[in-house]
Amino acid sequence: MNGPSRGTIVIATTNPGKVREIAEALGDLGWDFKAQSEWGEMPAVKEDGDTYAANAVKKAAHAAARLGLPALADDSGLEVDALDGAPGLYSARFAGEHATDADNRRLLLDRLNGVPTARRAARFRCVIALVSPSGEARVVEGSVEGRIGEREAGRGGFGYDPIFELPDRGLTFAELPAEEKQRISHRGRALTRVRGILLAEAEGWSGHSLGPHDGA
Repeated sequence: MNGPSRGTIVIATTNPGKVREIAEALGDLGWDFKAQSEWGEMPAVKEDGDTYAANAVKKAAHAAARLGLPALADDSGLEVDALDGAPGLYSARFAGEHATDADNRRLLLDRLNGVPTARRAARFRCVIALVSPSGEARVVEGSVEGRIGEREAGRGGFGYDPIFELPDRGLTFAELPAEEKQRISHRGRALTRVRGILLAEAEGWSGHSLGPHDGA
């Protein structure tokens, strides 16, 4: 979209992979999407919600209130049926608070050692919250079904992408072209819904306020 910027929307995450995917998906809408790190180091938000939505809203609301700008945050997880839905909410710290992506993948593959392909079904879920400085929130969700492979494959993506397989493609998320992953992934599907919100409510977000606090 050409013309002057509608304003700035903060991407409330420290994950560079998420920043990249979000900015690429929404960057043509006329807003400037900027990582919260551009305002310097911010206090960490404790992700202690009992749902993806609770964590996403908490992160976005914190950035919106602190910076006085609309903010967008996601909370996502990998749910493995053979592990009763784990790692789920704890996907980013499955192997410990300071675990790397590689640590998490390694532990997950270890937990599934010997589990046959038919029982390795899994899904990625992503919930995105868009919050105004006044506290008004919009929440959307996206998901994608797949399975956990027996070994890592591919160099693209991040997180669990190298072990999350799409059975109908025979490829992991890390092996897909970035454009295809963006289109079919859990985050891509949630971002499509965010696009709809921003287009339908453009004036509200451009004014950095929404809901009952408008004009107060």
